[in-house]
Amino acid sequence: MGSLNFTIIVGATSILETIAKSLNFESYQAKTNEKYMNEKQREHFLKILMSWKQELLGESSRTVVNLQDETINHPDQIDRASQETDMSIELRNRDRERRLIRKIDESIVRLETGGYGFCETCGVEIGLGRLEARPTATLCLDCKMLDEIKERRQH
Repeated sequence: MGSLNFTIIVGATSILETIAKSLNFESYQAKTNEKYMNEKQREHFLKILMSWKQELLGESSRTVVNLQDETINHPDQIDRASQETDMSIELRNRDRERRLIRKIDESIVRLETGGYGFCETCGVEIGLGRLEARPTATLCLDCKMLDEIKERRQH
C-alpha cells in the first residue's frame, strides 16, 4: 500500500525556508540608496513567486496520483477509516494550497502593475525582509498587527 506524504508549512520562516530550498535563492541585499521595488527587486520576487507556484502545482499533480493509487477498498473498518482520514487531510491541504496559488497569482499581478511591495491599507513600503518571509504579503507589519487585533476583538 502506498503512503501519502504531507508537507505542513507553519509560519513565515518555514515558507521562506521551503522557497529558498526549492530555488536556492539568496536573500536580496539592497544597495545603499537603491530605489525600493526597482527592476532587480521585482525580478527577484517574480522568481520566488513563480517557483513557489510551480512547486505547489507539482504537489497538486502528485496528490491526484496518490489519491488514485490509494483508492483501495479495505475490508477492515479501521484501515478504511485511516485511509479516509488521510485523504481528507490531503484534500484539505490541497485546498489550502489552491487558495495560496490564487494569492501568488494576485501578487504576480501586483508585481506587474506596480502595487507589489506596498501596503494596501496605508501605502507604505512593506519591506524586502517581510516580502521574502511572506511573498504574498499585502499589508505592512503595523497594518497587519492592527488587522489581527481587530479580528481578535470580533471573536
